[in-house]
Amino acid sequence: MVRTETVSYRSALQTPGATAFFLASAPARVGVAMAGLGIVWLVHAETGSFGVAGLVTGSFAVAETLVGPQTARLMDRFGQPRVLVPLLCAHAGAIAALVALTLTGAPAVPLMAAGLTAGATIPQFGALSAARWSALLHGRAELTPAFALETISNETAFLLGPTLAVLTATRVHPAAGTVLAGALVVGAGLAFAALRRTAPAPAPDRTAARGPGPLLTRNFATLLAVNLALGVFFGSMQVSVSAFADVHHAAAAAGLLYGLMSAASLLAGLAYGRHRRHTPPAAQLPLILTFLACASLLPLRANSPWQLGLALLLPGAGVAPCIIVSSTLVESVMDRSVLTQAFTWTNSASAAGIAVSAAAVGRLVDGPGGTRAGFIVPFLALTATAALTWSSRHALTTGNTASGQTPSTGSGRPRG
Repeated sequence: MVRTETVSYRSALQTPGATAFFLASAPARVGVAMAGLGIVWLVHAETGSFGVAGLVTGSFAVAETLVGPQTARLMDRFGQPRVLVPLLCAHAGAIAALVALTLTGAPAVPLMAAGLTAGATIPQFGALSAARWSALLHGRAELTPAFALETISNETAFLLGPTLAVLTATRVHPAAGTVLAGALVVGAGLAFAALRRTAPAPAPDRTAARGPGPLLTRNFATLLAVNLALGVFFGSMQVSVSAFADVHHAAAAAGLLYGLMSAASLLAGLAYGRHRRHTPPAAQLPLILTFLACASLLPLRANSPWQLGLALLLPGAGVAPCIIVSSTLVESVMDRSVLTQAFTWTNSASAAGIAVSAAAVGRLVDGPGGTRAGFIVPFLALTATAALTWSSRHALTTGNTASGQTPSTGSGRPRG
């Protein structure tokens, strides 16, 4: 049984410097969430081609996914402020170049190059903020509500960002969404970088001195698999819900249906973050994943949009707690010298899961299995990952003892 005690979000935010960097990161997260869709609307409006828009947006996404962990490595080694400022300046230049090239009718290759540069220079503020929380609250009970706040902030950003990108691109100017996204990222990012007092101390690069490196461990591979499975869940549900709504002649309801699942996730995240648990996160994770896998079968029983909306509430309620526990375990088992990289890699794993599953499920729902085939995919991914975490829970619990640290349980007991 999971024993809990009530804790307060206020106690986390009252940590000196915490509210400032958390609020500074909020508009930057919205900018990140706007970026991809803003580029789609900009390039399509000026070229008339969704194909070119997809190439440019894909270039942006690939660079963001692959280069992000490398810039995070530099931040771990040299400190966030020293790397963030030049990175943000480069991002501003890349966005300006992308907008200028698009508006002047440049061909696809230069647009893709600008998209690559923009994606390579966009910071992962969720990972940077999580690393700051870890530096401030390492081993304290307030870390659970802090990571809950992170999850809620990220989900809110990805609810607001796409809507804001479309509104500004369609109501103001095709370039407005991209420009606003860049302004939010750069402006809020510079404010975030200026808050040096809460930045984690630079750590020596230990990857060369530790054989395979602190990132290449079974524990981290397990946590990457969890985030990959969550990405598969998101990507599959996005496509399957949209296809289900279209088949039932309610295409306009797709956003509302997906929004119901997101709302359930937000509420569950708020509730989860208010309780301090004495059960280790490594024991909670397989339970949550098992619940999420079972709940993901509910949409298979839906025969109408309103039934699907109800069926999405339970899987939605499992998402935020899963992300919070996963973040807690990353903070617990990873070496402090690679913490920002670790958070960034988990983001990249989720993004990869979304991209691959969206493409695969798109083909499945067009086939004879229809939307039901699409809904099976997240169940299979989550079931396999739940089995992996059941077999790995002991290693995750004891993962830090080799480095002289006692793993966090989220219960407020200090480490070591």
